Amino acid sequence: MAKEKAKKAKGKVKETWEAFKAFISRGSVLDLAVGVIIGGAFNAIVNAFVAILMSVCTWGVPGGISGLVTVLPAANPAQAGIEGIGQTFAATPDAITAAAETYAELNNLTDNIVAARTELLSKYTLHGSTYYYNNSAIIDWGTFINAIISFLIIAVTLFVIVRVFNYLQKKREALAAKAREEYYERHPEERPAPVAPDAPKPTELDVLLQIRDQLAKNAATAEAVEKKTE
Repeated sequence: MAKEKAKKAKGKVKETWEAFKAFISRGSVLDLAVGVIIGGAFNAIVNAFVAILMSVCTWGVPGGISGLVTVLPAANPAQAGIEGIGQTFAATPDAITAAAETYAELNNLTDNIVAARTELLSKYTLHGSTYYYNNSAIIDWGTFINAIISFLIIAVTLFVIVRVFNYLQKKREALAAKAREEYYERHPEERPAPVAPDAPKPTELDVLLQIRDQLAKNAATAEAVEKKTE
């Protein structure tokens, strides 16, 4: 009994493994994997290009594109920032030192200004050349513009790829049609009969009869060839 259960379990495992191998080796799965990898690499290229483009476009903006932010007025005390410092302060050495000294006085850390500076900067986020209080409401224009430009670059790239693919597809179909026409000119007896636009579609029985007739024709041709060889 135990051997039969073990045999059945082994058979199920083998069946599952075979099904998994059949699934993973399908062309669509491999194409999807290649697409994901290529997409990831392409995304890195787009991000690098956008970074270069935005660096050029925001050359005169302090802090570059990351400095394109707007801090909204504090709607409650939690958004007002630290007392004596406020919602923002400049990311210059003097401004950071002054803010750290203010924070140290408020929290009795005057004897450890380094710890006060570290704790202060953890409560603010650097955007460009300015520190913004973490709890403040901030409109990050730089990220928004970066997303728009990335979208446009990807859209244009995909548009060009699709246009080129469609062009090559049409060229290939035209070459195939030309080759097929040249073949029918050399073998007019194999050219299919034209189908009238209003002709009824062949039924399943008609298709089977055509297959039967073609098989009979092929058999007769093979028999004739054998007689000639004899």
